Amino acid sequence: MLLKAGDKAPLFALPDADMETVDVGQYMGKKHVVLFFYPKDGTPCCTREATDFSDHEDAFGRENCVLFGISRDECLKHAEFRDKEGIGTELLSDADGAVCKQYGVWQAREVDGHRKFGVVRSTFVIDKSGVIRHALYNINYKGHALEVLRLVKELNT
Repeated sequence: MLLKAGDKAPLFALPDADMETVDVGQYMGKKHVVLFFYPKDGTPCCTREATDFSDHEDAFGRENCVLFGISRDECLKHAEFRDKEGIGTELLSDADGAVCKQYGVWQAREVDGHRKFGVVRSTFVIDKSGVIRHALYNINYKGHALEVLRLVKELNT
């Protein structure tokens, strides 16, 4: 099931690259939250997306917003990816895919006549009250971080 604007954001707690648990619920009532789901650490498009968000993390912070990148990669793989690419944004590990399923980003695709499941690159802008304001599925990473920043700025006007 795909989430849409106006839905209550599913709350969750996941480990980050340092194996510390991050509870997204702790930000409700305090900050906007941006979740960007991506398929895999270290691939060209995912690297570009994560580094673009990381490059603009201070601007998101000035808009009272926190960023989290989420994939099914394990914590140690996240740590290697973060360190190699200089990513400041927290990367969360959804190794069992439960959060990916809650957000509707774990989807089937036809590949060479076979049905395969994977993470569809998607971003969610969640306001301070925990309501999804933008649910963006199957996005193109190019220029995406700045577009999401613009959407977050609109929440503050």
